[in-house]
Amino acid sequence: MSTPKARAGRPPAESCPATLEQILAGALRMFADRGFEGASVAALNRELGVSHNLLHQRFGSKEKLWYATVDWAFGDVAAQLLPELDDLAGGPLEQVRRIIRRFVLVHAARPEILRLVTIEGIADSPRLDYLYDHHVAPLLAAMTGPLGRLADEGVIAPVSPRTLHFLIAHGGAAPFSLPALARRIGPGDPLAADAITEHADLVADLILAGLQARRPQDAGPR
Repeated sequence: MSTPKARAGRPPAESCPATLEQILAGALRMFADRGFEGASVAALNRELGVSHNLLHQRFGSKEKLWYATVDWAFGDVAAQLLPELDDLAGGPLEQVRRIIRRFVLVHAARPEILRLVTIEGIADSPRLDYLYDHHVAPLLAAMTGPLGRLADEGVIAPVSPRTLHFLIAHGGAAPFSLPALARRIGPGDPLAADAITEHADLVADLILAGLQARRPQDAGPR
């Protein structure tokens, strides 16, 4: 799975007090919390402590900043998942478990990504087209490839990619994108390191156990 090329504009000639990563991380929080229409580049300039027109000079427009931010964020997700997608140790079931677990852990560290996807996923738009075609669809295809092979062998039941996506992304990773609600449900702090690890393990185990339990009746254990 290739990491998408960033669409960030040319850096300004003068030195910038904020690094590119700080700029894009701030932009990700802004778009995730306020949506594209509610986001303010001027407010982000103030938050970063940079000149009022620096981001415009660097990226050209709020739209170009959005694309650069999405490419950066999903590029990081892809880079962290790639080792699991390439690691065949322990067989395909263990590989799938590691992929699901890693996906949940990655989004626990960067919950703004799923909040941004939730906002953009409400209505059709060119941004949603780009988000899906360049990032969501390739990532989903890479993750479901091993599951498809297991289903063909009768080890697990076939599963809809849509069902799998929402179970893992907007189900399994939801406590991190909705932390206030997760704290009310409890017990404990959902963002504590041990709670994150335990949750990721449980999500992976439950999904695999369910798929194995629903495998074709004439398929014995492999």
